[in-house]
Amino acid sequence: MTQDQFQRAAGISAGLATRWFPHVEATFNAFSIATPIEQAMFIAQIGHESAGFTASVESFNYSQRSLKTTFGHRLSPDQIAMLGRQAGEKSVPLNRQKAIANLVYGGRMGNKAPGDGWRYRGRGPMQLTGLDNYRACSTGLKLDLVGQPELLELDIHAMHSAGWFWQSRNCGKCARDIECVTRLINGGLNGIDDRKARFELAKKVLVGNTA
Repeated sequence: MTQDQFQRAAGISAGLATRWFPHVEATFNAFSIATPIEQAMFIAQIGHESAGFTASVESFNYSQRSLKTTFGHRLSPDQIAMLGRQAGEKSVPLNRQKAIANLVYGGRMGNKAPGDGWRYRGRGPMQLTGLDNYRACSTGLKLDLVGQPELLELDIHAMHSAGWFWQSRNCGKCARDIECVTRLINGGLNGIDDRKARFELAKKVLVGNTA
């Protein structure tokens, strides 16, 4: 796969392709993501998870409506009204973003200590989330992501974490099946239409008419 093919497969700008291609190529080599169909699926899935290779750290800058849609099952109406973006605010202040993360992720995915929800929020193009995943990825990448979670904000480690996650979930076993891989990554079919569209684009570029 060339950088031009990656850019077209991911549907991203030349600048983003230049930034990410070396790390995608290194990740493919490190985690044996070797066939064009598997590479197409990987690009499609992380393209969705990272909003087109633009998001490396999970944002909690939610409007009240978006907060209800995303985390309404974990937050009360009063919490949503208090923590979501208020009239006249351009962004949610950092202290309230931290409060959202700690409420919605606290006591889950291995998070136990105060502040763990924010500390181990989603990072990397696969949005690795929660202390359990950070600890397991630390072992896989031989990095101290528990003590230094911000290491996942460096592009090379961020992309390698996505490769580790892909391999740890054995996503390659059903690389042609968008619903199968989405369930392995997401636990459900969240964003399936966008994932399908991205996969069709990546597959057309990398696999052509032989898929």
